Amino acid sequence: MIGLLGVKRNTPLEVREKLIVTCKNHDLYIDKLLKSFKEVVILATCNRTEIYFNVFDMDNEEILKKIFEVFNWNTNYKEYIFISENKRAYTHLFEVCSGFHSKIVGEDQILGQVKSAYEEAVKRKGVTCELQRLFQQALSCGKKFKSTSRLYEIPVSSVSIAVKESINKACSTYMILGYGDVGKLAVKYLLCHKISKIYLVVRNMNIVNEVEDARIEVISFDDKNKYINDVDCVIGCTSAPHVIVKNRDISEKGKKLYMYDLAVPRDFEEEISYLSRTEVYNIDEISHMNDENKKLRIKKMEEHKYILTEYLNEYEEWLKLREIVPHIKDLKSLGHDVNEKRIKTFVNKSNSKDHIMLVNKLVESTSNFYINNAIDVLKEETLKGCGDECLRIIEKIFKMKE
Repeated sequence: MIGLLGVKRNTPLEVREKLIVTCKNHDLYIDKLLKSFKEVVILATCNRTEIYFNVFDMDNEEILKKIFEVFNWNTNYKEYIFISENKRAYTHLFEVCSGFHSKIVGEDQILGQVKSAYEEAVKRKGVTCELQRLFQQALSCGKKFKSTSRLYEIPVSSVSIAVKESINKACSTYMILGYGDVGKLAVKYLLCHKISKIYLVVRNMNIVNEVEDARIEVISFDDKNKYINDVDCVIGCTSAPHVIVKNRDISEKGKKLYMYDLAVPRDFEEEISYLSRTEVYNIDEISHMNDENKKLRIKKMEEHKYILTEYLNEYEEWLKLREIVPHIKDLKSLGHDVNEKRIKTFVNKSNSKDHIMLVNKLVESTSNFYINNAIDVLKEETLKGCGDECLRIIEKIFKMKE
């Protein structure tokens, strides 16, 4: 069974923070899960925690227990978890890759995140069979959906909304915490505007060699408090499991400070929002900010939902045909045995090597003709849902049970 364990929609941010998967431990988690599951992919982003798995003979309660143990999650949060099986799980992944389940509907950052999760699982040999094919199909579906629907013509993400809102508030000096995928996007979007300064706060100071724009100054986390009270806006983008900016770091007096927290768990201590000079927005609040293009994106997505159906049908057909692979091997083996017996009989009665080669080709081609026809019919009837009856007839015709 292929399944999915994930965090329910509309789960409060303070709960989602408790159900995260630390990036640096992904390898360890995959190895542990593979002791119980045949295949595993961990998809963990700032807004999503989903575990895809392939398992034999394990009920949902056992699955939930095992995953909670591996991630050391508190079982009091079980009510915020859902488990989907087979087609519901397939469909969910195809929809995720196409942007249907993103906080900002239609954003395409998730496609790259799914690809990274899949590649990580491949490295750890976490996918080898059905789940591997599922993710390959889902990623292809997401790419086709993105290019065909042309959603890139109306790009949107939580970071683009945060940048847009801050620019509208006349912010000119910024501090960006973190330089991962989200941090890089924040810098990219800001540099398209007439801003005067970006303090880029990083752990790896070597990236200073990557920065060419004179408006960017790379600083360490230890130095962030020297500048944080002088900027107009702070954008938090780290993957740290703890708070980065504490209440004591922000002066009570000073100019208005806008703060956009794109991290889960949050980069900003909650008490900061109580200061009179601050306006703090977390990831959920940013996702619900006004977006004039939302209706247009949803309309485009619905118009192209047929792409998901096509890819989903292809995957289900592959699964059905995979079930008859052992029977196809049996048929081919039978054809080989028949060839061997007929040719052996002829060899014993012939003295001509030329005759033997000719008969070998003729007998083999004749056998292959009927065996391959039988295989094609079996595949066709399996996809129609009549595979079992077709297999019974083929086994009877070719005397495979004798």
